[in-house]
Amino acid sequence: MNMQQQLENYLRNNHLTNLDLKAILFDMDGVLYDSMPAHAESWQKTMEEFGYKSTEPVEFYLHEGRLGKSTIDLITEREFNRSATKKEEEAIYARKSELFQQLNKDETLPGAKEVLDFVTNQGLKAVLVTGSGQPTLLNRLDTHFPGIFTPETMVTAFDVVNGKPDPEPFIMGLERAGGLKPNQAIVIENAPLGIESATAAGIFTIAVNTGLLSDEILINSGASLLFHSMTELLQKLPEIINLSHTVRI
Repeated sequence: MNMQQQLENYLRNNHLTNLDLKAILFDMDGVLYDSMPAHAESWQKTMEEFGYKSTEPVEFYLHEGRLGKSTIDLITEREFNRSATKKEEEAIYARKSELFQQLNKDETLPGAKEVLDFVTNQGLKAVLVTGSGQPTLLNRLDTHFPGIFTPETMVTAFDVVNGKPDPEPFIMGLERAGGLKPNQAIVIENAPLGIESATAAGIFTIAVNTGLLSDEILINSGASLLFHSMTELLQKLPEIINLSHTVRI
């Protein structure tokens, strides 16, 4: 199914007649930064240190976007048939954050800066919507992507009560984009929970599969379009933005 058909399907399924594109909402890990391998490895090592035996690194690609507390609770319930204590949540997440800082190479994904520059040059607002609470990454955004994001155009783990897959992060992203409606934005995501969150908020969602999961998982989560790199997305973005201005049903 081509891009125009997918946009038409989105409009039809959401009982809309057209898009009025004003902003693009970006996830961070796996979309702007090549940080998911470090996240997965730091989670896995931490869980092993704390006596968990049922996890594998690929699982954390499935949990991406979920608040850290929620990830710990879910795995503790599965492994030990009980809830994690607040002390355990804090200790596990602190150790995970420590390991992530050691393992992360702080590399942006090829094409990410060019996509952001293209978006802003088109007069669209770029908004960050991430489940991350890693200050080491958040503080470097202006170094890697100067002038793109401000605190007012960012939604992080510190801002939401319910993380992805709940729609709250992207609903807040629409607010921070200027009080927009769902048909006034597009979401760029790489994770199933993020895609579920964005589509639950009623926003047209594009998957960029930069990780270990199958394309099918991302499509089944609700992505309308899928690309395999930010560079590939960059090549198609002019057509997508043009169609967003012209497609009507």
